Amino acid sequence: MEKIEVGEVFTITDENDQENEVEVLAALTLEGTDYVAVGFVEDIQDDSDEDIDVFFLKVDNEGDFSAIETDEEFEKVSNAFDEIMEEEE
Repeated sequence: MEKIEVGEVFTITDENDQENEVEVLAALTLEGTDYVAVGFVEDIQDDSDEDIDVFFLKVDNEGDFSAIETDEEFEKVSNAFDEIMEEEE
C-alpha cells in the first residue's frame, strides 16, 4: 500500500450512499495502525471564517478507509492528532 499523503483528495461514500470528496489534512500511525484526519473539500475551499468539520478515519492494509469503532480508540486518535497540530503551530 502506498503511504497516504496530506493534501490527497478521495471520494468516500457515506451511510446514505452519497459520495463526498474529502482532503487529507493530517496522517499518523498509532500503535501500528494508520489514521487520517479529513475534511470535506467543499468546506476547505470555502473562504469563510467558519470552522470546518474534521473526521478521523482508520486506514486498512488495502488503503481503504473505515470508521473508528470505539470511543476509546476515537479518544486516543483524537488526542494524537491534537498533539501533532499543536507541534505544527
